[in-house]
Formats: sequence, structure tokens, C-alpha cells
Amino acid sequence: MGSVKVVVVIPARYASTRLPGKPLVSLAGKPMIQRVYEQAKLATRADRVLVATDDERIVKAVEEFGGEARMTRSDHRTGTERVAEVAAHEEGEVFVNVQGDEPLLDPVAVDTAVSSLLEEPAAAISTVATPIKTPADIMDPNVVKTVLDFDGNALYFSRAPIPWVRDTISKIQVRHLKHLGLYVFQRDALLEYPTLPQGELERIEQLEQLRWLENGWKIRVAEVEHDAVGVDVPEDVARVEKLLQK
Repeated sequence: MGSVKVVVVIPARYASTRLPGKPLVSLAGKPMIQRVYEQAKLATRADRVLVATDDERIVKAVEEFGGEARMTRSDHRTGTERVAEVAAHEEGEVFVNVQGDEPLLDPVAVDTAVSSLLEEPAAAISTVATPIKTPADIMDPNVVKTVLDFDGNALYFSRAPIPWVRDTISKIQVRHLKHLGLYVFQRDALLEYPTLPQGELERIEQLEQLRWLENGWKIRVAEVEHDAVGVDVPEDVARVEKLLQK
């Protein structure tokens, strides 16, 4: 297991509709992409960390802080497709897709997801989820929920509240799981991703992980304690800076 080379790839697009130039937004004195990169480097299972982008400004910023970056095509539909382009040209058995807008990334989540994949020889994809602690998140369509089978594989991902509690009279203890957008792939599975047809569920929910499920793949889901905090809109910047100061 120790001989498996694990490469973390951080897809980073410059053109974000809600927060243009998002990867270069300053968070307590450092560009966001640097904060994500530094957190990813702390994962003990990561042999290498790369930023995959479509913009020279991001490449320049990454190289300025001593990181590695790769230019990729600008026509990718998803971050996973961008990671797959990198995987086609880089050595490594396992590739990790880390979101470029999570400056408070927990390195333990990366290690947990990698271990989950490697512990199951037949597994091709793994991800992580955390129990929802804020009741309002259950109904929030921006918080993606998942439900699992008995073996810890995803049955479905949805923006809707799953599972739905039908019988509200009887006191049922329900654990809702929030999906965190961190994925680990065996290299062959990742290279196949861009060839998979997009299905109706992915189009409706706008969730790229449903492409795997609709095409018959299994996704292992490991549970972690740490919740992810993303930066999507300008208001998130001040919130994350406060957390960084803590």
C-alpha cells in the first residue's frame, strides 16, 4: 500500500460567475489557492500536489509561492474533467480532486478518503461526508446530502433532504449526511470519466458525482468529523478570514 503514488490535483478556474478571480482572492494575506495548496500538502498520504488551471494568472500566483501548476483546456465542463486531463500526463496510481475554494481543507479528510479507497481493492472512487449538525442545512439546496448502503457505498446524492422523514409523529432518530466535494480516484477510472455520458439525474440536480452512479459505478463514502467551509460569494471571504484568525 505504501508504494502507491498519490497525486492531489486542485482544479482552479479564474472565471467564477459569483466571485470572479476566486482562486486569487486574498484571505488574511494569502491568495485562496495558496491556502488550499498548503492544507493539501499537510495530508500524509499526498506524494505530490498540483494546481490545474486554465489561466496564466493562477499559474503565476502558484509558482510565486513555490507551488506546482499545470495549464489545462478551458472547455472542461467539470473540475473532475480538468483533473482527468492532468492524470493523462502525470504519473500516479491514485488521484485526489480537492476543491480549489476550500481554504480550510482538513488534511485528515484527504487521508481518510485515500485510505477508504485503498482498503477496498475493488473500489475505483471514494469521497467523504460529515453528519449535518445545523438543522437548516437539511433543507438547504446548496448543501448536498447523501445516503449509503450497508457497505458504505453511496446510494444517491441530492440537494433535496434525503432521507425524507415521512412519519413525523413517532420519534425517529435520523442522521443526515452532508457530502463534502473531495474525491479520490484510481487512475483508470478517472481517465474514463470524460467519456461517460451525462445522465438525466446529473442534469437535473447539477451534481457531477451522479454521472458515476448513473453509469453503474460505486462510490465509497468515508465519514469525517470536520465540515468543509467553501468560498462561493464575496460574503464568504470575511467569514473565512475570521475562522483563519481563530
